[in-house]
Amino acid sequence: MSHLLVVESWVGSMSRLLPRALGEAGHHFTFLTRDLGHYLKAAPEGAEHPLLTARNVVTAPTNDGGLLIPQVESLHAALRFDGVVTSCDYYLPTAARIAARLGLPGPSPEAMENACRKDATRSVLAAAGVPGPRFAVCTDAADAVLAAADLGYPLVVKPVDLCAGMFVRRVDDEVQLAEACHALAAFPYNARGQRRTPHILLEEFLQGPEVSVETVTSRGVAHVVGVTDKSIGGAPAFVETGHMFPAALDPEALAAVTATALDAGAALGLDDVVAHTEIKLTGDGPRVVEVNPRPAGNRITELIRHVTGIDLAAVCVDVALGREPDLRRRDTGLRSAAIGFLVPEAAGTLASFDGETDVEGGDGVLEAQFAEAGRRVEAADSNNAYLGHIMAGDTTGLGARQRVETLLAGVRPRLVRS
Repeated sequence: MSHLLVVESWVGSMSRLLPRALGEAGHHFTFLTRDLGHYLKAAPEGAEHPLLTARNVVTAPTNDGGLLIPQVESLHAALRFDGVVTSCDYYLPTAARIAARLGLPGPSPEAMENACRKDATRSVLAAAGVPGPRFAVCTDAADAVLAAADLGYPLVVKPVDLCAGMFVRRVDDEVQLAEACHALAAFPYNARGQRRTPHILLEEFLQGPEVSVETVTSRGVAHVVGVTDKSIGGAPAFVETGHMFPAALDPEALAAVTATALDAGAALGLDDVVAHTEIKLTGDGPRVVEVNPRPAGNRITELIRHVTGIDLAAVCVDVALGREPDLRRRDTGLRSAAIGFLVPEAAGTLASFDGETDVEGGDGVLEAQFAEAGRRVEAADSNNAYLGHIMAGDTTGLGARQRVETLLAGVRPRLVRS
């Protein structure tokens, strides 16, 4: 039995999966947060609250490294931690710095910082020759206008330090670029109260389907768990509307995207980490969209577990403890699993869903969740706006996506306009 320090968390599925993995392995954990109230608004997704399984809950200044590190050192002297982990993107570098300071296993803080900053990732990968879009890092809107003239439209505008697709927009002209830059400037703090870096990342708009490569690197050895496909909607935003594992790729494309993902991780120096690398399959070959040095979100980890038996939340714990991760595949009876999200296209108040009751008995349904009536709804502009999801599997082949899409087509949110 080991004792892990968990530094902050999300409040969605990974907030359940990580504590579950810790408990099933017989470990216990101390939870560190600056704002306990953030987690007490409701038990995530109707489940028993995962903090009930924590051995200790400690309030600490997780946004201030200068104050945090000495407090964590005192906690370590009293409680003795064996590893440090987080499931929140905004604290991945913090967890790495804590592990390094305490002499515990973990990725390099510098590698994590570079992977979590989209502008730094672009610079590192470009210097290493890993293929990606043409890009420019801009200090303000005026700088962005000049860079856009050089790169040429259409472009993708990105914040350098946000996640879940927040404020990522396609822009086709200078007017749209100005609007996107203004929206970013009006959002100076992220959801955890951290001041954002005001830099703006401009990227060439890449044509082609998108996939993600799920990898685990441990003690210098990188393992490919598999490749997940992705569907996108919500233009001009980039909202993930669904995924399937494994992706339906031919052997040549599969080899190309996995090699590109491994090259990206190696260039960043990522080790002792589970990673989720997003890649566009363009006419000129694979191009890296971004590298996320943590398990995939949007329940991709659950799709993988349903098909392969590999629990990436448990693997994340293993690598945080410096242990050889369990990547053995098991026969689960499923050959593919997919998820589709209910993405709102208009504003209003959620009254009900048409077709919700028909989903439960649907072919191959693994999971279905729908938002509660009374929720205020806006047209989706990021992955934070879902009204629910349907997950299904296929025992015979790569038919899971079609099953999910068929089920989703029969469900419609009923909104009351206001």
